[in-house]
Amino acid sequence: MTALTAEVAEPAPPPPPGARAPRGRGAELVLLAGAVAISVLGHLHVGFALTGAPPRGADGYAAGLACAALVAHLAVRFGAPYADPLLLPIAFLLNGLGLVLIQRLDATTPHHLAAADQLRWSGLGVALFVVAVAVLRDHRALQRHAYPAVAAGLVLMLVPVFFPPVNGAHIWIRFGGLSFQPGEFAKILLAVFFAAYLAANRTALALTGRRLFWRLRLLPGRVLGPVLAVWLLSVGMLVLERDLGTSLLFFGLFVIMLFTATGRTGWIAIGLALAALGAYAVGTLEPHVHGRVEDWLHPLASIERGEGPGQLAQSLFAFGAGGLLGAGLGHGQSFLIGFAAKSDFILATAGEELGLAGLTAILLLYGILVHRGFRAGLALRDPFGRLLATGLASIIALQVFGIAGGVTGLIPLTGMAMPFLAQGGSSVVTNWIIVALLVRLSDCARRPLPDEGAEGGG
Repeated sequence: MTALTAEVAEPAPPPPPGARAPRGRGAELVLLAGAVAISVLGHLHVGFALTGAPPRGADGYAAGLACAALVAHLAVRFGAPYADPLLLPIAFLLNGLGLVLIQRLDATTPHHLAAADQLRWSGLGVALFVVAVAVLRDHRALQRHAYPAVAAGLVLMLVPVFFPPVNGAHIWIRFGGLSFQPGEFAKILLAVFFAAYLAANRTALALTGRRLFWRLRLLPGRVLGPVLAVWLLSVGMLVLERDLGTSLLFFGLFVIMLFTATGRTGWIAIGLALAALGAYAVGTLEPHVHGRVEDWLHPLASIERGEGPGQLAQSLFAFGAGGLLGAGLGHGQSFLIGFAAKSDFILATAGEELGLAGLTAILLLYGILVHRGFRAGLALRDPFGRLLATGLASIIALQVFGIAGGVTGLIPLTGMAMPFLAQGGSSVVTNWIIVALLVRLSDCARRPLPDEGAEGGG
């Protein structure tokens, strides 16, 4: 435990003498108002497109969304006044767009309604965001809990193995009418552990060991052990849970953070080689994963056999039907994808009804969110904070790539949830916690020293 907390964090560099430290809370409030307005207008548009009238409870929906945004803004204004002003509005806009798309799909699947549940989970996520910003005053406090975090994370990842599979994968825990994915929460816990471990051992990872060739070194077992353990855990999860997305996410997260800690491109090469080896072996031997690979290689095979289009084929048809500007909210046919239209394939609905322009805007929002997370990490001087910000931003980036690549046919389907956009209570709650941590990290990165600079307005 002492090794993980041995390093003393250095403060962020202060602004130039006499400069006003920017806060951006006014800009954040304006952007939040815009995010709420877009979400409410989308909600109304879906109602008019499908029924010719505003959806039932539209006024309550608008008021609730506006109150949630205001409470979250006040939590940041008073709890993290120097936080990046773009993080919270982007999260609200993506969450609001997800609610609009799920509401639209609910109208064509009356026996499987999800918008109300997603709204409740989103409210819980915002509440936890507020609590996290208020309670966690210094991100470095998490470094002291690295070992309990990884222990809890491993337990959460392994527990679903003992529950029945859902859609072929052991990633859910169900009790009565409630269900959640423990792996979603394990992402944050493992990111905390990886950041703490690498911050304490980055010198050994970068410099020790016998040189093999170019920049690659054969590391001692005590240093290389955790790397191999993470790889084996990744492959083991894939075999036991049949969950390609989560296993690759955990392994990709560690490789990215390892490269950030050491600056050695050799780790990227080793990570890609190990990931490719594991994915090839399991994709060949495990029937569920092998089926996804076959669907990816031959998405129209089911049509040629006379069985009708499969999910991936329907997704590609939806993107093609959307064109440049889309069919308009409520006028698409992406509900034909089936049970996964609101989760794995929610991006197909966005592509069909908002077109290439709307889909590009959504992906740019994710890009800005990830960029601001990396930017906060670069501005932090303490190694733990830098690595944690990088890891949290990478989680979002890897999920977006896995889902967007899967539904467009770039890579096999991974089964991950599109952050904020897709149906999934565990996912939306976890993503709000990630945004809360990024808000706290960016506040620390942008905050001037007490004796430097004047207080800024905002």
